[in-house]
Amino acid sequence: MSNNCTKLSVECPVELSVYGYLPSIPANGFFLGFFALFGLLNLGLGIRYKTWSYMVALCLGCLTETIGYVGRIIMHSNPFADSGFITQICCLIIAPAFNSAAIYLTLKHVALCFGPEYSYIKPRFYTYIFICADFISLLLQAIGGALASTADTQDEQDLGDNLMMAGISWQVAALAFFAATAAVYIVRVKRGMRRTPLSLEAAATLKDTKFRLFALGVVTAWLTIFIRCVYRIIEMAGGWKNSIMQDETGFIVLEGVMIVIATACQTIFHPGFCFPRLSSRWTSEYSEVETTKASQDVSMEDLRTSDTAYTGGRHDGSANA
Repeated sequence: MSNNCTKLSVECPVELSVYGYLPSIPANGFFLGFFALFGLLNLGLGIRYKTWSYMVALCLGCLTETIGYVGRIIMHSNPFADSGFITQICCLIIAPAFNSAAIYLTLKHVALCFGPEYSYIKPRFYTYIFICADFISLLLQAIGGALASTADTQDEQDLGDNLMMAGISWQVAALAFFAATAAVYIVRVKRGMRRTPLSLEAAATLKDTKFRLFALGVVTAWLTIFIRCVYRIIEMAGGWKNSIMQDETGFIVLEGVMIVIATACQTIFHPGFCFPRLSSRWTSEYSEVETTKASQDVSMEDLRTSDTAYTGGRHDGSANA
């Protein structure tokens, strides 16, 4: 990780460590507390509103962020500690991929609400496409982080660094493709509204302030995650111990604060109360309503058939008389 240093000493000053500074206790303590709290909030909201997939994504994101900042606090005591370095590099690199996954879950339900006919891709495929892309990104970053943090040679460290960069670059590409797909869908919906009015559900959703806040939250989360990913690519492109990597203020703002904003938006404007269509409870209630309507339609059809038969029978009886 850094020469043969294992702890701070006159021969091993902090400047020789990977980051060249002692990670701030107040800043990293805040991030640790924030993500621990919001992880619990998302667990509670997910159970309350039955947004299972969304809950899992954000809880995993908050958990890995929390563990990552534990690693940075360990590095405050000893910037050469392998345990702290490995923990923080592996966890903080992959954590935002879970926030991205939560974003990707939303487009399918938005398309189903406002009209699947406006989408070039069948809504059910959105989740598969983007979650698979996110998984590839996660895998590359995890393998790269593990290699870089445990490397014994410069070549192994460079390989790990390159894999992490590839994973984050893939994440940026997936985020960009998601934004383009969502933008095309929105444009098609707006054009379609000129010819055909929205359904009652879609019209009511569009006017709902809570849904608008939810949409704003998703856009803000997307933007902050995108900024963070670009920052990470630039940071790693310069190699270990470069000036950007050793700038703690830049890290706090462009890594920590960006993901805090993303997580806050995804939690405060939670789909459970801002866009209930995303919850399994809505799906269950919707299916129940559809089943009831179908049963009523069948009953009415049976009634009409019986009435026709009865009327026909009366006519036949009159003719025979």
